[in-house]
Amino acid sequence: MNIQKSFSNHEGKGTLFIVPTPIGNLEDMTYRAVSVLNGAAAIAAEDTRNTKKLLHYFEITTPLVSYHEHNKQTRGPQLIQRLQAGEDLALVSDAGMPGISDPGEDLVQMAAGEELPVVVLPGANAALPALVGSGLPTDEFHFCGFLPRKKKDRLTVLEVLKNEEATLIFYESPHRLKEMLHHVQQELGNRRAALVRELTKKYEEYVRGTLEELLEWVNEEEIRGEFCVVVEGTSESVTSDAFWWTHLSIIDHVDFYVNEKGLKSKEAIKQTAVDRKMQKREVYQAYHVNEE
Repeated sequence: MNIQKSFSNHEGKGTLFIVPTPIGNLEDMTYRAVSVLNGAAAIAAEDTRNTKKLLHYFEITTPLVSYHEHNKQTRGPQLIQRLQAGEDLALVSDAGMPGISDPGEDLVQMAAGEELPVVVLPGANAALPALVGSGLPTDEFHFCGFLPRKKKDRLTVLEVLKNEEATLIFYESPHRLKEMLHHVQQELGNRRAALVRELTKKYEEYVRGTLEELLEWVNEEEIRGEFCVVVEGTSESVTSDAFWWTHLSIIDHVDFYVNEKGLKSKEAIKQTAVDRKMQKREVYQAYHVNEE
């Protein structure tokens, strides 16, 4: 067990400061963030070119060092050595809170593992403003980040999230948004949701509706900017709809997809197995025994 008293004497150890930076509006930079960046021995940045612009705006002259997904295996240990030598370092991402859907998570874990103090500043992020402004319940939420790129992996994750009662928060890029929404509706049903883009910027936009309505909007609009996608959790009405098949036998369940939805028997068997949380071969055997 390791108990960190953030502002006590750390016997010559440096502190890793996690510093959120604006996600669009530079006025969201805090006085404390500017002070910490000015006082650090170095700033580890995901994209030094992007961070240079921010530092220039706030007249911060602290040296920059790159730390990103492609060099974290070598640069991470180097930063840990500097902290162990007593240097205070700051970590920033391209925008928002470091450590959320970026390699900062690994550096924090390394520092904590070495019992080096980690101090996280509050500040700008996209997930919470999107949640609060979505109009969906905020009492309980589940941050999902980016869904996997591969279709099979994405559907597997959504299958797990299907029965989550908390409001779901996703991040998504513009070129994958349409496919992502299609899969979310396919797996979770036509729930209430919101698309949020350009947060804190001039063209900030909230699009609220059902997943079906959001898909129609996406098909009609020119999609630009990074998105937060907020989706309501499962409810009694959603759950009851999800188990519409309870009065059907396995055979009738498969036949429904074949006769009513036009699926081929192989696809109908697969969907029936997903609905019932059964092995596909079990459904296959039960269905084809009827044909013998």
